[in-house]
Amino acid sequence: MTSKEEIIVGLDIGTTKIAALVGKTNEHGKIEILGIGKTESIGVTRGVVSHITPTVDAIRRAIEQAGERAGIEINQVNVGIAGQHIKSLQHRGIKMRDNIDDEITQDDIESLKEDMYKLVMLPGEEIIDVLPQEYIVDNEQGIKDPIGMSGIRLEANFHIITGQISAVKNIYKCVQKAGLEVSDLTLEPLASAEAVLSDEEKEAGVVLVDIGGGTTDIAIFQDGIIRHTAVIPFGGNIITEDIKEGCTIIKKQAELLKVKFGSALASENQDNEIVAIPGLRGREPKEISVKNLAHIIQARMEEIIEQIYYEIKNSGFEQKLIGGIVVTGGGSQLRHITQLFEYITGMDTRIGYPTEHLSKGGEEVTSPMHATGVGLVIKGFQSSRNRSTDEAKTGIEFKKFKSNFFDKILGKTKEWFEEDGNSAD
Repeated sequence: MTSKEEIIVGLDIGTTKIAALVGKTNEHGKIEILGIGKTESIGVTRGVVSHITPTVDAIRRAIEQAGERAGIEINQVNVGIAGQHIKSLQHRGIKMRDNIDDEITQDDIESLKEDMYKLVMLPGEEIIDVLPQEYIVDNEQGIKDPIGMSGIRLEANFHIITGQISAVKNIYKCVQKAGLEVSDLTLEPLASAEAVLSDEEKEAGVVLVDIGGGTTDIAIFQDGIIRHTAVIPFGGNIITEDIKEGCTIIKKQAELLKVKFGSALASENQDNEIVAIPGLRGREPKEISVKNLAHIIQARMEEIIEQIYYEIKNSGFEQKLIGGIVVTGGGSQLRHITQLFEYITGMDTRIGYPTEHLSKGGEEVTSPMHATGVGLVIKGFQSSRNRSTDEAKTGIEFKKFKSNFFDKILGKTKEWFEEDGNSAD
């Protein structure tokens, strides 16, 4: 039996599924997934919790399933956050130091980050995370780690991620009502990037596109630094809706059609391929052309890719992305999707499987639909290592410097529960 400290649980609260993945590291530093729990997500719309009770029930079921398979009891989870409300901005921080002879320390960097949390946001918005991009010491640019250097003027460019307080609060509420504790909150595209991108790709410049059920998340890396994040409010579900309307069939059949016969390129399908759908209540079966099905999918997929391409151009890094595009998430399993991406953007495209840091895994674990869950486990181990390093440095009990939204919100959690008691909704 593995001790608690060595086990991390990633909880992916998605629009179509809620998945819990239990992982541990092996002796080679690779992640081993011990168990997966997966349930249908009913209370989540476009990446945001819209109904508390069914979401809490689904989280409980997924956690129980994962716990049983892994043979452990789960109390703490690493949760992903997504949704259209997530925005990002760039900001520069400056700190003037008193003595040029004193080395720059972690405290200097943390105080710079603290200043970023003081930025004034729009009403109802809060800063979720502050990610340092690069540092400038006495006008010397492009420094990745200034600790140990000497200098009076320390500057840093930050990538700041913001979200709606209510959306974050509802995630915490659901997890807590399911009897769990949130150990960390991670932006989902950053988690997916950890699972499917290599360090070389991040260095060369790459676009991570995670096509989920309700949203498509984008993260752009260049020179090993996160440069741009965005969320598009469309995903696989809207394609299913289009098939349902276009073929006048029920949603369940539309989803099956998309998964089994769907293609993102109509030209790749034969004219004479026909699929028969059973009729409702003894009615005649319905015949659907696979080529027509592909036309419906392609029209919507083109629209989504155009929006992704707009975000790539908007980031200002379009010409610096040697690694091209990596598509992951459940929506990436659509046939011919890489060809359509390459046709519209002119950029090399591959499907991202979460095998980069996995020791081994069955077909289920290595599916692109679990990229976020695997990434949340990896992020959890990274946080755990950082805490251990800081403990070793200080020689005293670890004091968490990173006063991010997660830390602030913990103090408020009790208040929230006192406010609304134990009501289910």
